[in-house]
Amino acid sequence: MNGRRTVFFVSDSTGITAETIGNSILAQFEGVKFEGHRIAFVDTPDKAQAAALRIKTVYAQNDERPIVVNTVVDPQLCEIIAESGALMIDVLAPFIGTLELELGARRSGAINRAHGLVDFNQYEARIDATNYALAHDDGVNIDYSQADVVLVGVSRVGKTPTCLYMALHYGVKAANYPLTEEDLEHDRLPKRLEDYRNRLYGLTIDSLRLAQVREARRPGSAYAKLDRCKHELVLADRIFRRENIPSLNTTHTSIEEIGSKIMAHLGIERHMF
Repeated sequence: MNGRRTVFFVSDSTGITAETIGNSILAQFEGVKFEGHRIAFVDTPDKAQAAALRIKTVYAQNDERPIVVNTVVDPQLCEIIAESGALMIDVLAPFIGTLELELGARRSGAINRAHGLVDFNQYEARIDATNYALAHDDGVNIDYSQADVVLVGVSRVGKTPTCLYMALHYGVKAANYPLTEEDLEHDRLPKRLEDYRNRLYGLTIDSLRLAQVREARRPGSAYAKLDRCKHELVLADRIFRRENIPSLNTTHTSIEEIGSKIMAHLGIERHMF
């Protein structure tokens, strides 16, 4: 085994489900490097044959057969894809048959259900939450009366992407407030945040990583110096502890995990999509 395998995430819809589940499984194999490719909207025999040909071509060029993480619903299309000779992992297959027996109903075979506009009200809620996150980004608008959560931290610790993730995926109205030099030197929670104390959540990061992120944004600036990053983070952490604000270090944590931990801690229960 050469330690590298090609993986195709094949779907009759967006491919998000196949890629998400597939990557969760593949992450368990730390000694293997995976090269992933998404093939989405495989919803006709012609597209299935094209996908099979692409996979078969890769197989012919490598000693190891490709892996296919498949969420295509139509069994006939699955059979065409399987002709590629790849290892087929049908994500939906173990569940469909079991549910058909339990529910006494046959699957509809409809595609694009998981990520389509099934619930327009829920979709509108996600759009509203995204607009809210953009309007309340980086302390631009400090009226947080409608916020589900307000992320607090020094500049570049991941507040904005986390807010947008929670908004886009869960419809959470998330705002963020950057702790300024003045806020940090006062060594206390800014008065403008007092009324929203129960919605506050702090984000922090390792100082070296913060310096790297800031250097990429503003090369050679005092803003990116390691000593300044260390100083700001120490003061922010002191505020979090003194004011009893829950916080999370984002250095080695994905956006998905950050958002999930924040929602769990604050008791925000929303369903994805």
